[in-house]
Amino acid sequence: MQGVSSFRSKLVRAALGALAGLLAAFTALAVAELVAGLVRPAAGPVTVVGGVVIDRTPAAVKDFAIRTFGENDKTVLQLGILVILALIAVALGILALSHRRAGAAGVLLFGIVGAAAALSRPDSTGIGDALPSIAGAVAGALALYVLASKAAPAAAPAGGDGEGTAGVWNRRGFLTAAGVTAVAATSAGALGRYFTGRQGQGAIASRENLVLPKPASPAPAVPAGVQLKVPGITAFTTPDSDFYRVDTALTVPKVDAGTWRLRIHGKGVTRPRTYTLDQLLDRPLIERDITLTCVSNEVGGPYIGNARWLGIPLAGLLEEAGVRPPSKGGRADQLVARSVDGMTLGSPVEDVMDGRDAILAVGMNGEPLPFDHGFPVRMLVPGLYGYVSACKWIEDIELTTFDAYDPYWVKRKWARRAPIKTQSRIDTPKPFARPAAGPVIVAGVAWAQRRGITRVQVRVDDGPWQDADLAAQDTIDTWRQWSYRWNATPGGHTITVRATDGTGQLQTEERTRTIPDGASGWHSVFVTVP
Repeated sequence: MQGVSSFRSKLVRAALGALAGLLAAFTALAVAELVAGLVRPAAGPVTVVGGVVIDRTPAAVKDFAIRTFGENDKTVLQLGILVILALIAVALGILALSHRRAGAAGVLLFGIVGAAAALSRPDSTGIGDALPSIAGAVAGALALYVLASKAAPAAAPAGGDGEGTAGVWNRRGFLTAAGVTAVAATSAGALGRYFTGRQGQGAIASRENLVLPKPASPAPAVPAGVQLKVPGITAFTTPDSDFYRVDTALTVPKVDAGTWRLRIHGKGVTRPRTYTLDQLLDRPLIERDITLTCVSNEVGGPYIGNARWLGIPLAGLLEEAGVRPPSKGGRADQLVARSVDGMTLGSPVEDVMDGRDAILAVGMNGEPLPFDHGFPVRMLVPGLYGYVSACKWIEDIELTTFDAYDPYWVKRKWARRAPIKTQSRIDTPKPFARPAAGPVIVAGVAWAQRRGITRVQVRVDDGPWQDADLAAQDTIDTWRQWSYRWNATPGGHTITVRATDGTGQLQTEERTRTIPDGASGWHSVFVTVP
């Protein structure tokens, strides 16, 4: 019986230590959130540590995360960080029952790690970014020390750091301290969220009050017939809410349009410029339908969308700054775009200035850019994958050379130059669908920005390739819908699609992964006809 009682006592003490550790971690995160709300929300410890994890993660692992979790990859990362912190907090809480100072020191150590992570971020604004992690760690260490002392046995010897094992723990004292800690931490967290929200109110108001001017060059009318009347096919124009989002921002930047600035400088810039949003909006704007594609899009993947964009021609801004493309003797061959969160993207200057509709976009589908998609200004260069062309929340453009500077993704072994590959996708029927025997409409989209699509072919099993019917082509910078009428017969069937672009180049069958310059291969779906 004594052995059972001793085991039960140890189990109770372990549970007390675990609870003390979790409450201390909750306190640390809540106080850190409060201080971040007062200082800078992006400096919160979970955000900065998550950013460091993203930066240090190999490209292949990031590719796996996007394939597996899609646009929820950041949520999964944050949850993973919180789970790891919780496990460490439990261990420190149990340690603190016997060694309170060691447990508290462990919490302080994590504060130092968070502070170092904050200061290492490319968007760090200085020593103030370390305050949330330090303040949270101090609060968490104090909470753990107090809770561990209340969990000590009543008969513990006085004056020592160890608590021993004899006696009964101070139930009332611990429960009171735990309750006070929980209430205080919850209040701090609520205040932090309030202050964080207050910091974003100016940005939200600036977007709500922004009236986009009419374009000097409206988008050409979309031809009749670009949208096929086929259930299950992707819409020609992607609504803002459905447009894919792939980036490294754990916290979406909320930038006040009134304080936003864009700087243009660097090699070959004879007249450096800094623009406000109002100054850009006073310029002649163009409106264009442009299809964007993420380099992380697997064959048949969802990371592609088409929208109507409103923006300022980028080539004109560069010319006014004195920039010339390399083909005309320009000194810079790379344009490095920097985001407010420190992201860097590198685009070929020649592509930006070759006459295509490269723009600094301010509008998307008739509205100011959503925050998720780069408000107040983002960059778009048709024909290039997003990681080398579509900088969101842009605030700086530097002209340099590919030899002199490697942007964020190039440092992680992605290709320097990334023209979009010819691709096609089956939208309907879905994989493993069970269509009825008889006529079945197979349909989807194909794209080859800057080249256009001139032919799409469909094959069922090992049969001959058959030409699909093409929807009307909007422009060479947008995707194109297609459909094929198949007389389905009972059994399992594999349906495959391939496309030919405007240069006559057939989409390659060679299957490659997204790294280093985009996926390739033919898309197939397997269906069963009952």
